[in-house]
Parts: sequence; structure tokens; C-alpha cells
Amino acid sequence: MSEARPIYKLTQAQLDQLVKRHEMFRNARMGGARAVLSNFDLTGLDLSGRDLAHADLTGAILRRANLAGANLDCTSLFAADLRETDMTGASLVKADLRGACLRGADLSGANLVNADLRDGSLAERGADGSLKIVVVDQDSPTDMQGARLANANLSQAKLSGAVAMHTDFTDAVMRGTKLVRANLRNATLDGAILEGADLSGADIRGASLKGAVLTQTQMVMTELGGANLEGALTDKPAGRPLADLPQSLEEMVRQHALWVGSAGQQGRALDLSGFDLRGTGALSHACLTRLLAKGAVLYGVDLSSAQIQAGQMQDADLRGANLSASDLRGLNLTGANLNNANLAGANLAYLQISESRVVRAELAGARLRYADLTGVRLVRANLAGADLSFANLMRAELKGADLTGARLSGARMRREQLEGVIGVKY
Repeated sequence: MSEARPIYKLTQAQLDQLVKRHEMFRNARMGGARAVLSNFDLTGLDLSGRDLAHADLTGAILRRANLAGANLDCTSLFAADLRETDMTGASLVKADLRGACLRGADLSGANLVNADLRDGSLAERGADGSLKIVVVDQDSPTDMQGARLANANLSQAKLSGAVAMHTDFTDAVMRGTKLVRANLRNATLDGAILEGADLSGADIRGASLKGAVLTQTQMVMTELGGANLEGALTDKPAGRPLADLPQSLEEMVRQHALWVGSAGQQGRALDLSGFDLRGTGALSHACLTRLLAKGAVLYGVDLSSAQIQAGQMQDADLRGANLSASDLRGLNLTGANLNNANLAGANLAYLQISESRVVRAELAGARLRYADLTGVRLVRANLAGADLSFANLMRAELKGADLTGARLSGARMRREQLEGVIGVKY
């Protein structure tokens, strides 16, 4: 059963006026009114950065529209046509996207926490140009084929039954996401955090999950044929387990502190290279100066207020780790993965060894997407080629830092912070 409904075409000026009144409504100002744009044709129009939270866009046609950075929290986009729409960096917390068509849409860096992308009624264009709302059974999927959700936050989102073939979820945060019976064939989920996600009955044949986090992930009757799970973190140890340590980690940290305090005369240096250290609580507030932890897995580990000056942590996996308020001067993090890590208030400036010798922090090629770098000191740090996309750099000290070739797309910072930075035009 279907029902043809009229389509209302808006100009950019008319849309601007409606959105202005909606923003007034959101701010409880006189003359404001909630935007009800159900079944409106907004093809190619610009809504970038606008506040449309709680608006009604049910069945709206937003094909090729610009919604980059828009606030769409709690917005109804039920059965909306979002094909090829730019939604990069948009906020869609608790948005209703059931039955929406997202083919080719770009949601890179978008926040879809608790968004609903489950099965729902689909919108179709009739031969006369009208939009028909087609009432179908519960197996009608949200269509996300070819969409880009790299670095998007889909935690607790509902995607059960969604069609997401060839969809790019690279480095997406998908903690607790419901993907029951979802079609993810040939999708890219490299580096995605699927901790606690439910992939029961999902089809991920041919998908790439290289370096993905699959801890506590439900995969009952999940089809995995041809999926690439190279380097994926599961509940099994990645690298050497803690059980292979000659002593308890707590005792080894104590011996290392003794070694540091005695200039190597007592105790023993700590070498954790290649170990999987997930779940340990022994490193917070610890003295780890000159630590060796190359290629170590420290996903989600608490290293807050630790002293790791002049340490060697190249290629370490520090995704989601807590390094807040840590002394990291002169630390080598070349090629390390720090996506979603907390480095607020950390000191990654240079380390003064003597009057004539300094050791700078090395983060060349490091990945810091969505990392919290609020108030971090990066004075003279080497960040050449680092990925700082969507990182929070507010109040960060960057004087003399080398950002040659670094990615700063979506990063939060003030222009004046780039004064004195190498490789970036101020």
C-alpha cells in the first residue's frame, strides 16, 4: 500500500528563513517556530553549520545537500533521501534515520550516538515527481551502500537490518552498536572500535576489519567468509600476554622506578615491547621514564599522570588510552595509534637533557583522530605527517611544533595557536 504526497520545493532564501525561525525557537525567542519540512525538496541546498535539532524532516529530499557540521540531534529524518549528502562532522545524536537512503552520503566524523538506523518505511519518487511513502514490513532496510562514515561515532546506534555494503567505517567508534542481521558485505571497518557491538546474524563476508577492536563483540551466526581480520583486537591477547612477564607488572614497575632513581645502579629497566597490556591498572601515576614499549598494545589503558619522559613507544596501540596530565617530554610515539586517546593537560614538549642537548617529542605519522589534546604542551614536537583530524586542540601550546603534512581536518583550535608552527601557514 502506498500514498502519493505532494512535494514542496524551497529556494535557499525560503529555507534560510525557516531555519532562522527554528533557531529562534531553539533559543526560546519570540517569533520562533519549529521547522517542519516533511516531504520538502531541499536538493542541493546549504544547511551547513545550522541548528536543526528536533526538526521534522520526515521524507524530505536532501540529495546532495550540504549539512556539514549541522546540529541534527533528535531530528526526524525518517525515510529521508540523503543520497550524496555532505554530513561531515554533523551531530545526529538520537536522530531518527529509519528507512533513510544514505547511498554515497559522507558522514565522516559525524556523531551518531544513539541514532536509529533500523528498518523502516522507505521513500520513493513516483513517475510524476511526487514522493511516495511506501509502507513495508519490518525487513525493509536503511540503505547505506557506499556511504562514508570514517571516524564517525556510532556508539549505541541501532543499525539492525541496515544495508551497508561497500560502506566505509574506517576508525569509526561503534561501541555497543546494534548490527543484528546487518548487511556489511565488502564494507571497510579497518580500525573500527566494535567493543560490545552485536553482530549476530550479520553478513560481513569480504569486509575488511584490519586492526578493528572486537572485544566483547557478539558474533553469533555471523557470516565471516573472506573477511580480513588481520591485526584485529579480540578477547584473546594480541602479542605477548602479561603471563609471559618474569614478574608481576606491579613489581617490574617498582624495579624500574628504582632503576631510574639510582641512574641504573639498582633495579631493572622496564621493557614491555610487544606485550598486550590491556586491562592493567599498574601504570597510572607510575615512574616510567625511558620506558621501552615499542609495538605494545595499550588500548584503553590508564596512564594518567604517568612519567614517561624519553620513552620509546613507536607503533604502540594507545587508542582510547588515558594519558591525561602525564609527563611525556621527549617521548617517541612515531607511528603510534592514539585515536580517541585522552591527552588533556599532558606535557609533550621537548626534554632538556643538558645546556646543549634537547630531545623533542616524536609523533611523526602518529594517528590522533578525535584525541583530546586540550591544554597539551607540544612545544617543538615533531608531528610531521600526523593525523589530527577532529582532535580537540583548544589551548594547546604548539610553538615551534612541526606540522608539515599533518592532517587538521575538523580539528578544534584557534587560528592564533598556529603562530610559530612549522609547516602550516598562519
